[in-house]
Amino acid sequence: MGQEPVDPQQPTFDGPPLSLEEELAAAKAEPEPGPSIETVNESLKDGLNRCPKCGSSDVRLRGSTGMLVCLFCRNEWQEARVEEEFGLGVGIDELDGTVIASGAEQIQADAADQLTFKCESCGAEVVVDTAHALNARCHWCRHTLNVNQQIPNGAVPDAVLPFKLTKEEAVGKIREFASKRRLFAHRRFKKEFVPENVLGVYLPYLVIDARAESQYWGKGEVETRRWTEKQGDNRVTYYAADVYQVSRQVSFTVDDLTVEGSSERADFSGAKTNNIVNTILPFDTKNAVKWNASYLVGFTSEKRDRNVEGMQPILEDQLLSIGRSQVRGSLGRFDRGVRWEQEKIDVGGSRWVSMYLPVWLYSYQQESNGILHYIAVNARTGETMGSIPVSQPKLLLAAFTVGTFLEGIAGTILVATA
Repeated sequence: MGQEPVDPQQPTFDGPPLSLEEELAAAKAEPEPGPSIETVNESLKDGLNRCPKCGSSDVRLRGSTGMLVCLFCRNEWQEARVEEEFGLGVGIDELDGTVIASGAEQIQADAADQLTFKCESCGAEVVVDTAHALNARCHWCRHTLNVNQQIPNGAVPDAVLPFKLTKEEAVGKIREFASKRRLFAHRRFKKEFVPENVLGVYLPYLVIDARAESQYWGKGEVETRRWTEKQGDNRVTYYAADVYQVSRQVSFTVDDLTVEGSSERADFSGAKTNNIVNTILPFDTKNAVKWNASYLVGFTSEKRDRNVEGMQPILEDQLLSIGRSQVRGSLGRFDRGVRWEQEKIDVGGSRWVSMYLPVWLYSYQQESNGILHYIAVNARTGETMGSIPVSQPKLLLAAFTVGTFLEGIAGTILVATA
């Protein structure tokens, strides 16, 4: 219980809260569009991706090295890193306006998902459903046809971060995660748990660099006195504090802020445990390479369906949170904390790049409530997190056992001190 006297003679920090008119004006003030970045891999065209050494089209990713390998001549190579190729690692403090890479451009609502290619090898026509994959095998000559040119339906990103962990390593991570939770796991889950069913999937993300300035206004408390009074059989502690008007302002940049590019994965309503994917962040996005559909051979992928324009509020919210952490170090004198009452963010410039990030995913549908549980492994770092259906009777029994044990300890202490 506390008392909060406000002493008008105490010093205050500059920076009154914004008026309603100022807030509305600031909300409407959006950065002007900046120059776009063309990230199309000009060395590739739609169709056959051939080995640069022998010309074979039997090319896929070697997970242990993160490089492409020709299964005919065993030649290995990789595309250039986008950090150097497109200058994405520099100039963040000079960003002005909203800069959007070509793979993150606005999705056209009427853009078709199905593309038809003519196989260069045998002349057959092959359909690629880009909503679910960016490769398809020719049913006549068995060549793999790839989508390498950017299309307006959000399926082809600017960059891809290749898988690094093998499936066997991911299965081991998932098995270890589930084994540590088997005590409270639902009996049916334990019976049906088959980690070998894990799938490798590339998930769409928007990776953002930004330059921003944030401001915060609120009240901070400095405790001046504390005392205890007896009330009946209880003792109540009171405190007195000086209350200050506090304002802070900070300019900062962020490098490779990662947000979901799929509305389905960003939906944390409860029908699916999508939120576990965020817990395996971060990814080493600095090692992402130029788009080449061969990196997706043998894996599945999800298509981006969120546009930069609609994600500006998400960016601003994340930047405000980053700004709050930046000013926290200057609030040490307020030993009872600071309560922010108003805040403002000005985004001077941002740069948006569409990227595929690799995840090993195990899913399990819980029949009793319809929840789809996921266990996810970051295919670069091995970070693992997930959810499993629990047995309610086991949880209640454990809670009852712990409660009884603690009650017994308390009784023993009371007897010993009587």
